[in-house]
Amino acid sequence: MELEETLKIIDEKKAKIDRARPMPKIIVDKLLEYFTVEWTYTSNAIEGNSLDRAETLAVLKDGVTIGGKPLKDHLEAINHKKAIDYINEIFTKVEPITQKDVKYIHSLVLRDINDKYAGRYRDVDVVIVGAKHTPPLPVKVPGLMDEFSCWLVERQEKQDLHPVEFAALAHYEFVHIHPFIDGNGRTARLLMNLILMKYGYPIAIIDCEREPRSIYYNAIREADRGNDIPFKLLIAQYVNETADKYLGSIPPK
Repeated sequence: MELEETLKIIDEKKAKIDRARPMPKIIVDKLLEYFTVEWTYTSNAIEGNSLDRAETLAVLKDGVTIGGKPLKDHLEAINHKKAIDYINEIFTKVEPITQKDVKYIHSLVLRDINDKYAGRYRDVDVVIVGAKHTPPLPVKVPGLMDEFSCWLVERQEKQDLHPVEFAALAHYEFVHIHPFIDGNGRTARLLMNLILMKYGYPIAIIDCEREPRSIYYNAIREADRGNDIPFKLLIAQYVNETADKYLGSIPPK
């Protein structure tokens, strides 16, 4: 399915979801819990977290400690939920999303894991394992993030991109800069979904299994080569899947 066709289908589904609002609170709460756990589990698993889906749920809902699993993996789950909670607080604000929001989201992601660099741009070189792209030198990061922030604000003011395309490009441009020493992927996906939520669209939850993860990384590498269509289409497909989850939860009239 081509990108434009997928975006049209998403818009049609979004319109159906909007017409069903407000949904019963019990359904909204169940969806929020499901997406929080699924988003946290998949986003962390992509980065190597060892907690499975059921363990992530137990950590987030019941506050249990999973025997044999690293403390860091528990903290990553807890922190990611805190970042989602923060996004749920700010996505309705009138002011545009800026790098200030991105830095705060990142500070939540790395809290108690690496407090020295939580919410702070890197001052060392980094290497992206498995990628040919070399992130910019640390001295260039602040300026590039200033430019990225201006781009974010301009796109929000002009609204010259479909929100799904905008969210996908924001994710890509962010990881291309790779501004932080760690947590870039999780922060990129949080930023992407913050943008989607801001425009009333379903979020994109990237599948963390080996093959879908490979497709995700390959789409990023294709964007590095100048073709961002596969990455935009991939994100659109995930948004479309989430839209189906919403539609399946709408009670019959």
